[in-house]
Amino acid sequence: MEDTVDVKSILNLQLITDPRWVQLASISTEAILTDHAYCEQKAAISCISIIQHYSSKKEIVHKLSPIVTEEWGHFRLVLQELEKRKLNLGKQRKDVYVNQLLGFQQKGGSEEGRLLDKLLTMALIEARSCERFKRLSEGLEDAGLRKFYRRFMESEAGHYTLFIELARLYFPAEKVNERWKQWLTYEAQVMQSNELRGDRIH
Repeated sequence: MEDTVDVKSILNLQLITDPRWVQLASISTEAILTDHAYCEQKAAISCISIIQHYSSKKEIVHKLSPIVTEEWGHFRLVLQELEKRKLNLGKQRKDVYVNQLLGFQQKGGSEEGRLLDKLLTMALIEARSCERFKRLSEGLEDAGLRKFYRRFMESEAGHYTLFIELARLYFPAEKVNERWKQWLTYEAQVMQSNELRGDRIH
């Protein structure tokens, strides 16, 4: 992925990260790694929850089961990075960004509509994580961390694609595209309204 144009064309994100975020993150290494660790942990838990709730959908079970393992492996990799740097895993914090996305999910209505929103929520979180990791892999002065985040960036891009593909497997393309546009518009508003903090992945 190159810069702004490709972030929008590949990830579809409507708003890129403020360049100042990387500078803030660079002075909060312990905090950003801690937050990253919990993001990976919560991603694994979210996939487990979707598998449990939609166990009758074989593609979801088969496609997301390996993601659970991968996300938990990522959690362990971040822990190792903390330990290597003699830093501590801090406390989990309230994820304002994710909570705002969850608030946009369909409440009530059909079960199918709720599934679509869950898949698109996961796709959007992975897309934003990918974009943030890209910024870190390019903008940090620490060469070790740049390489570390390059690896995560590539992984998140694959996860984003997987959730979009699952949505299109279960729902008509027009329906997915229409709802996805709504999600992208909403996410850009969330990004604009939230405080810019270097101790947060999102």
